[in-house]
Amino acid sequence: MATIAYEADKYGLPSMEFLTPALLGLVTGLLLGLTGAGGGLLAAPLLMLVMHLSVAQAAPISLLSVILGAGLGMLMGLRLGTVRYRAAFLIAGAGLLASPLGIHLSRILPNTPLAAAFAILLLYLAWRLWHTSVAAQDDVLPCSVDGSTGRFIWNRSCARALAGSGLLAGFLSGLLGVGGGFVLVPALRRHTPLAMDSITATTLMILTLLSLGGIAQWASHGEIEWHIALPFVTGTIVGMLCGRHFSPRIKEEHLRRVFAAFCLATGIGIAVKTLLAG
Repeated sequence: MATIAYEADKYGLPSMEFLTPALLGLVTGLLLGLTGAGGGLLAAPLLMLVMHLSVAQAAPISLLSVILGAGLGMLMGLRLGTVRYRAAFLIAGAGLLASPLGIHLSRILPNTPLAAAFAILLLYLAWRLWHTSVAAQDDVLPCSVDGSTGRFIWNRSCARALAGSGLLAGFLSGLLGVGGGFVLVPALRRHTPLAMDSITATTLMILTLLSLGGIAQWASHGEIEWHIALPFVTGTIVGMLCGRHFSPRIKEEHLRRVFAAFCLATGIGIAVKTLLAG
């Protein structure tokens, strides 16, 4: 590696210390552009597998990619008026209460159980994506929407249901560096009568707020590997632009299956690496 880096410097080329995270960012960006903010779920596992980072080192870099993907979607949703911003602030606020606990545990727990938890999560999501089905709804929805204004009719059961999903998403965001969209989208489908475009846009706003809060907390501890994060984010931006260009040409079902395959392969990779390390 040192010889390669020397040759790169000799001829004025980017070193592998820059190229490797930039390429990983490119892959993450492609997934973000093709599938939406969920593509950021694989940012941390890729960094763990290729760059040999711990979960705590990879988590804040992963959150940066979530901010890029979710932030763009949030802005589009706000422009179209599909974001339920009061619900987003409530859920994100609850998530930000739980996020510090997740970050604290990520910093003090051994890497092995955290990596194992990540592998299990990826394998579960791969299974769920491959065998997708319409999410069940509560028999009596805790949240209802005013037909004339499209706004939530707030009551205690609605606030409790939404805040609960935010607490779980925030905890996982802090612990593993994942956005938490895989928690929020099913929760909003289960507890509310919102249309899917509104659920997606509201979720993206929540993810943006949670990730911004997480990055601020990680930065306050001085534990962001900026020499990896900056080229990774650069690659992510380029990949997102490419992914968004090609996404309209690919069927949604094919994208979902490809993403499921990525989750499966990455989950297996993390599981094998964790077993070998143990």
